[in-house]
Amino acid sequence: MIDKKINKTQLCEKTKITTNAMAKLERNEDVRVETLVKICNVLNCHFIIWI
Repeated sequence: MIDKKINKTQLCEKTKITTNAMAKLERNEDVRVETLVKICNVLNCHFIIWI
């Protein structure tokens, strides 16, 4: 987020995730994969899912 110069509020707005989901991430609690995908897309991250 620092590299993209975006704060948590802006990230929530751009990804359309709730502040509750963001809070769960901050507390290292479980979140939906869909939430992580949205964040990665906005931040232009690359990820691999192993099944």
